[in-house]
Amino acid sequence: MDKKRVELLERRLLEEREQVLKELGFFDENYHDTTRTASGDLSAYSFHMADQGTDAMEREKAFLFASQEGRQLYQIDSALRRLYKEPEGFGNCELCGERIAWERLEALPYATLCVACKAREENGRGI
Repeated sequence: MDKKRVELLERRLLEEREQVLKELGFFDENYHDTTRTASGDLSAYSFHMADQGTDAMEREKAFLFASQEGRQLYQIDSALRRLYKEPEGFGNCELCGERIAWERLEALPYATLCVACKAREENGRGI
């Protein structure tokens, strides 16, 4: 991979990393407090059962999003480590060793599998 493309991928990865960190910061600011402290009430219980259900659903949804962001951050950090450690090998499929198509890396700079290997993985036909 030429130096210009490596620099472009590094810049994209750093930008995506910054965006994910912002999203995780938003989660921490808005959902770190419990319902009790957020409402200012001394009781952890909502006044109505429907409110309790809504609160629980919103918390679960927020934790799901934070979990997804955390996984994406891990993938981005792993890609940056690979890029810095071995820039000439960056963009090779971890399974077959072939080059990952530039279009795939451009769309998903932390991709570790080529399209064919990823399709096999998703279809359950072996890793």
